[in-house]
Amino acid sequence: MKKLFGTDGIRGIANQELTCELAIKIGKAAAKILTDSQKSKPKILVGKDTRISSDMLESALFAGLCSCGAEAVSLGVVPTPAVAYLIKKYNADAGIMISASHNSYEFNGIKLFDKNGYKLPDEIENKIEKLISENNFESSPPLVGDGIGKVTKCSTALTDYTNYVAQTVKNFPRKLKIAIDCANGSASATAEMLFKKLGINASIINSSPNGTNINDNCGSTHLESLKKYVIDNGYDIGIAFDGDADRCLAVDETGETMDGDVILAICAKNLKENNRLKNDTLVATIMSNMGLKKFCFENGIAFSETKVGDRYVLERMLETGYSLGGEQSGHVIFLDYSTTGDGQLTAVQLINILSNSELKASELRRLIKKYPQKSLNINIKLSQKGIIAKNKNINDYIKNITNELGEKGRIVLRESGTEPKIRIMFEHEDESKLDGLLAQAKEVVESNLD
Repeated sequence: MKKLFGTDGIRGIANQELTCELAIKIGKAAAKILTDSQKSKPKILVGKDTRISSDMLESALFAGLCSCGAEAVSLGVVPTPAVAYLIKKYNADAGIMISASHNSYEFNGIKLFDKNGYKLPDEIENKIEKLISENNFESSPPLVGDGIGKVTKCSTALTDYTNYVAQTVKNFPRKLKIAIDCANGSASATAEMLFKKLGINASIINSSPNGTNINDNCGSTHLESLKKYVIDNGYDIGIAFDGDADRCLAVDETGETMDGDVILAICAKNLKENNRLKNDTLVATIMSNMGLKKFCFENGIAFSETKVGDRYVLERMLETGYSLGGEQSGHVIFLDYSTTGDGQLTAVQLINILSNSELKASELRRLIKKYPQKSLNINIKLSQKGIIAKNKNINDYIKNITNELGEKGRIVLRESGTEPKIRIMFEHEDESKLDGLLAQAKEVVESNLD
């Protein structure tokens, strides 16, 4: 069996790679491994995004959970960080989110959280994979009668979650004109409620999910429509979420992108100035722009780097007690408030900083000077997974080009943890060199795929 877990849970094309049969096994494994074996009726929360396949996979998960005696609590359509937060609030034993995040609608995924609302470390994922691969669910007699679990629906999830996010900020002294893009995903269920609680009259767009329009030319992976909307209607800032609202990107009043690196820089500087940045340190991944490192150095902020994946950012933060970390893609973790990346929490913090300053969003964006950056993806077959680690020619190329670039730029060449793709990214102080570097790297990779 191929490896199930990527950098953010289990993901694949729904009903083809991520099947109902697999979802049943994941439900059983979650009930057995993520809960106290002495507890006869563990409680596991289940949330989902708006994909057409989410109902199907939810039913399969419920079957797996209940067959092992777990009490499944259906949260309905909620953001991923809502599941993480509500686990502790509702005294649950674990949580599951059904979502493929930023991917198109035919994909879906399953993200697992422990009893403290944290994504699983590698060793726990490996235990779940082993149990599923060995299909070892019948080591004890099947439960019958009242030993079987049941499903209950939770009617307070959206209110409890939005109340919590809203209370993380105090006031918005400067009234702003704000546009919110919900990506036709989970934020469609919460964004309007949240911003009304904050007294912000935001314009909400792309919040009419139909099962197949999630992330479809909207949200944080497709900012074009939000940029036009912000410019055409004179907004101070635009906010974009991804399908499960654990990411947040922004657009300033001129239509320029404020990616995760920009948001991290703005928030880190603000927290440091208010003596709330633990150990004056920011945690980010190898994908963060070289300009973010330079910004941190210039502002007396230490920079701690991890491999790609917000759970690795979180692990570093927990190990060292740091309070802020995230990814260029828009996962931002405020550990004082949340156990995972939370797009709406990030949006609220960013808007609060903007409202309490005298600067425009574009002026905040320009606090960090980013190196020009370009990237491309190469599709690979499932049989080609792991090729970067094994191929000498590709690794020799990475080593040689790194030496050649020196301090003027860098390459990140890696396999995606969520899709069958190889991702190539270059940064260079001279933007005119990026296309040539990408073309060269693409040729090297493709020539070594066969």
